[in-house]
Amino acid sequence: MNAAELKSLQAPIKERYRQQPKTASITLRAEGKIGEGVTCNVATGKALVEAGLHPATGGDGLSACSGDMLLESLVACAGVTLRAVATALDIPLRDATIRAEGDLDFRGTLAVSKEVPVGFQQVRLHFDLNTDATEEQLATLLRLTKRYCVVYQTLARPPKINISHHILK
Repeated sequence: MNAAELKSLQAPIKERYRQQPKTASITLRAEGKIGEGVTCNVATGKALVEAGLHPATGGDGLSACSGDMLLESLVACAGVTLRAVATALDIPLRDATIRAEGDLDFRGTLAVSKEVPVGFQQVRLHFDLNTDATEEQLATLLRLTKRYCVVYQTLARPPKINISHHILK
């Protein structure tokens, strides 16, 4: 896809959002159902993923780790955003590899130490780019990728999360 094709694809969508701002607000959903052992089956758009405990918390390594899935979501979103920005701005990008790493101390999630926070303490996002782009183009590409990547922005500025429950009989 080139810049003209991307702009042609997105132009009517952007115009609708300008004319009818409420149509731009949607709710994405995910659903899971507990599975065998200590697992949760999550339906993705393409497959059913069985998530389980990470081996560092007693898992067998056969199920997907939700922490890994979070990093994979960041990589996916950053990669799609990077490609879209490069395409829209005609920045030459032959190839790119996106990597995310996150540091966890499992003493927190296993309640070994109340002083250790639960969750990632640091996440690093790295781009290996095969491009002839200028330094100015690269700065713009990375700045706009960071700005428009939904998962990056969600992690950088966490939303309020409401929890509810229902008793089924």
